[in-house]
Amino acid sequence: MSVEFAKLNLYEYLGVDVDAQEADIRKAYRKKALACHPDKNPDNPKAAETFHILSRALEVLTDTTARAAYDKVWKAKKAAQFRNQQLDSKRQKLKADLEQRERDAIVISQYNSKGYSTTPKTDEQILQEQIDRLRKEGSKLLEEELSSMNRELKKTLSTQASKFDSTLHRIKIKWKAEKGDTSNGGYSEAKLLNYIKKYGEIEAFVMSKKNGSALVEFKTLESSEMALSYEKGDLSNPLTLDWVTPPPSKQANSNSHLGSSNDFESLVLRQLRQAEERKRLIEQMQKEDQETS
Repeated sequence: MSVEFAKLNLYEYLGVDVDAQEADIRKAYRKKALACHPDKNPDNPKAAETFHILSRALEVLTDTTARAAYDKVWKAKKAAQFRNQQLDSKRQKLKADLEQRERDAIVISQYNSKGYSTTPKTDEQILQEQIDRLRKEGSKLLEEELSSMNRELKKTLSTQASKFDSTLHRIKIKWKAEKGDTSNGGYSEAKLLNYIKKYGEIEAFVMSKKNGSALVEFKTLESSEMALSYEKGDLSNPLTLDWVTPPPSKQANSNSHLGSSNDFESLVLRQLRQAEERKRLIEQMQKEDQETS
């Protein structure tokens, strides 16, 4: 987090009034953070950043000293914006030039008799010190909120996964096979099942009477999406998998690990590592299947 953080209207970001009490701030944070949590929005690259800012906003606005420093900076910026709105473009330029000359005239380093700098700190510097302090100390309140949120999110995602109806979201499997080809393009029911069963429990599987086609129902959405993402079958005659009727929206993996890190970068990196590891294991299973087929 940098001084740029001071440019954000944290109250507006959380959707609370400037005089909101801690309970209202926590309630607003919980609602928005749950909605934008990266595990609920795996396809939104900005979800982690939004979640990160919300968490930092909670830290600052629930810490008395940090909030006072933030309010001072934000009110000064709003007041400056209001003043600038009252000036026409020419006067704004004159004002900017004057302020620049004043800054240029300031002696950057002034020292008292003991050799310490007496240059006063800016409000932005004071705010940054408070932000750095919170980062080093860690916010117990934020940890509590993250822990509570992760429990609720796991429960929500588990409920969503249990409601997945495989009969409504079948997957069609296609491959090249000429009409009358008794080998059906090299795919039998047993061979197809051997390719796809690695992704999870199968509720139903049907070979079409027409060559080059089959239907499968996985028990979970996660299994369905893994098969769709990774299965290619025999590379000499690849399989094509697609939804017959796709789910209205993708759901996150109900077994995903929900982190409580204070830093969104580590959260994103962890998820990438998990995805790569899962991909590696599936590719290894595919290679073994090809070697034994």
